[in-house]
Amino acid sequence: MDDDDGYFDERVAARYDESSAEMFDPAVVAPAVDVLVELAGGGRALEFGIGTGRIALPLAQRGVPVHGIELSKAMVARMRAKPGAEDIGVTIGDFATATVDATFAVAYLVFNTIGNLTTQAAQVACLRNAAAHLDPGGCFVIEVGVPALQWLPPGETACVFHISETRWGIDEYDVAGQGLRSHHFEQVDGRVEHFSVPFRYVWPSELDLMAQLAGMSLRERWSDWTREPFTSESRKHVSVWEKAG
Repeated sequence: MDDDDGYFDERVAARYDESSAEMFDPAVVAPAVDVLVELAGGGRALEFGIGTGRIALPLAQRGVPVHGIELSKAMVARMRAKPGAEDIGVTIGDFATATVDATFAVAYLVFNTIGNLTTQAAQVACLRNAAAHLDPGGCFVIEVGVPALQWLPPGETACVFHISETRWGIDEYDVAGQGLRSHHFEQVDGRVEHFSVPFRYVWPSELDLMAQLAGMSLRERWSDWTREPFTSESRKHVSVWEKAG
């Protein structure tokens, strides 16, 4: 992610909240914030990929001091226009390598954003960066989908992940390269706009090994923020790793 705004430039940032409206639903946001408040335990939180503040703003409203790392200045500008954003510090940079001169009780990376790092080396660097920013005993949290390969029909390499009257989403898998390209089609002002972004999908066990390399160990893993058990049928996971005290 070495462009000024990565894949989330002004064109994408301008419609991000609307196009991801279901993720801004309080019923979706509140359980995530509840978990992060508990893990912060009165301390500070660091968000990797703070975006337009979907999680950071309500978390700060709950009394948790929040700082963010974000590559896209356009996304941060959208957050800055929202009430309460003045209380949130932001470091502009790639969250795999950018640093903040502070440590935190909890760091977190949500909504599949770990996949925006498209190499294994960058993902390993991200977990090491998170660990370096944690207090002893602090936690790093990732929310990410489970690769959909087991649900694909034989011989197929693509699946639809969203469909509505105005928006469609298709994931196209590259199994040999452990990658996928997520295609978003949206109807805007009578025309269809196409936005495509690459990801590297990562397995839960692979993340556990990355965490181990960073000096962290798995504490919890759920299928969602309401702490439902993670099973072979889970479509995503929320994982919590703890830094050694």
